[in-house]
Amino acid sequence: MQGEDSRLSMTRRDLLRLVGLSAGGAAMYAVMNRLGHAAESPYQGTPVLQGTPRGASVLILGAGLAGMVAAYELRQAGYKVQVLEYNHRAGGRNWTLRGGDTYTELGGFTQHCQFDRGHYINPGPWRIPYHHRGLLDYCKKLDIPLEPFVQVNHNAYLHSSKAFGGKPQRFRTVNADYRGNLAELLAKATQQSKLDAQVSREDQALLLESLRQWGALDEKYAYVAGPGTSNRRGYDKEPGGGLSAKPLDSQPLSLHDVLGSHLWSGLSDGEGYEFQTSLLQPVGGMGRIGEAFARKLEGVIRYNAKVTAIHQDQGGVTVSYEDARRSGHVQSARADWCICTIPLSILSQIPMNVSAPMAEAIGAVPYAASVKVGLQFKRRFWEEDEDIYGGITLTDLPINTIAYPSCDFNRPGKGVLLGAYLYGLDAYQFTAMSPEERVRRVVEYGSQIHPQYRQEFENGVAVAWHRAPYTLGCFATWTDELRDKHYDNLCQIDGRIALAGEHASYLPAWQEGAVTSALDVITRIHQRVVAGGTA
Repeated sequence: MQGEDSRLSMTRRDLLRLVGLSAGGAAMYAVMNRLGHAAESPYQGTPVLQGTPRGASVLILGAGLAGMVAAYELRQAGYKVQVLEYNHRAGGRNWTLRGGDTYTELGGFTQHCQFDRGHYINPGPWRIPYHHRGLLDYCKKLDIPLEPFVQVNHNAYLHSSKAFGGKPQRFRTVNADYRGNLAELLAKATQQSKLDAQVSREDQALLLESLRQWGALDEKYAYVAGPGTSNRRGYDKEPGGGLSAKPLDSQPLSLHDVLGSHLWSGLSDGEGYEFQTSLLQPVGGMGRIGEAFARKLEGVIRYNAKVTAIHQDQGGVTVSYEDARRSGHVQSARADWCICTIPLSILSQIPMNVSAPMAEAIGAVPYAASVKVGLQFKRRFWEEDEDIYGGITLTDLPINTIAYPSCDFNRPGKGVLLGAYLYGLDAYQFTAMSPEERVRRVVEYGSQIHPQYRQEFENGVAVAWHRAPYTLGCFATWTDELRDKHYDNLCQIDGRIALAGEHASYLPAWQEGAVTSALDVITRIHQRVVAGGTA
């Protein structure tokens, strides 16, 4: 089931790109909204929780963003709050790996991150859309500085191992030549009166003028080599100063070559609602958010607490747990209410007495496979050699994505980039490898795009989310059918237990989903507490 859903996830991504290219941004947004990928964040500020009865208590399972948002707000409202967290740190998937960190995955593979000081990789979330207001508001409250995240860089690459002899093409080149060739075709159709039935004479004149500008066409509405096209796609020889200053125009690719390369499929990667600028990132890594929450909740979170059973009765909820580092000694915690943010992939294996509809919902939702690999190099060759400052290269190789750091631009010394972001079947195959083999394969694949890899590579880390013992997957992958059948049952308060997290939202995989889910559930629990009942 999980493998099938991962293939569906890849199909959805390709579908969104094609819809965006053929029908425009509005149609693309409509499709994304239906698939649950682009719902507008409902955040309107934190809820005002007043009238908390003295001694009211809530036990929260999981110190990811959903759990810590709930704990932060409930404690401010006067609740007695406890948080049980499996890991030795807070944040959950909000996590940054830095030099000196150690990570052990299922199977016993332990990695020791060897990045130099100041360098990092975000194995989980790595960017914040400008309209994720809830997460941004907490960054402001927690005094977490943000900086731009570069999603689209016209100087990064689009790469197909089957096109142009495997030579990567600059994004700007493919973008300019795709648009220019299409603009020329449409201009010809307009001039030949083939659009008379659809477009008035007045609009045809405006259409031609807009096509000339949009596609960098010449005075005859042709897309040919010249200053206009070179200004879009780049020059064979850049303009400069002195006697050798004159630039040389570049030769555009034909429509046949552009279409046959399939590189156009990557042109809309930054046009999806959640990937439009501005995107942001915390200075120093996404884990700064979880770390800041943890400081605010010092003394509230019990770390290395592996939940083994959850039991509710009429008076409250009792949770059994043991030390995640050494099993055997079972302890318990109890509170009036329980907010469980444990990923469904884990929760489905923990005994818990909830209603049949909630239990069925918990077991119905698969989790996506994903692998991220961070690579440290001796120098920032992507900047020094190729003028790439931030942004993303897309490829048909299994690594799928190379992302260049959006910080410390133009500084001398070493650098760390995201060498791979795999999903679907490729992620499953890499998950089956040892971390060392994953890194080796990523360097091997990446050198087809950046030959400097072979000479400049130093070390790397690889996180396969299906081997992460606290999630067993990257994020919940809902379908329309699953939502129709199970979503409401998953989100209902069941006796004295309620669930929260990105899986209980219409913003799957995004931290904003965790934030808004937590705020929703604490509001509903507070209303019941104030009303004095469980029903």
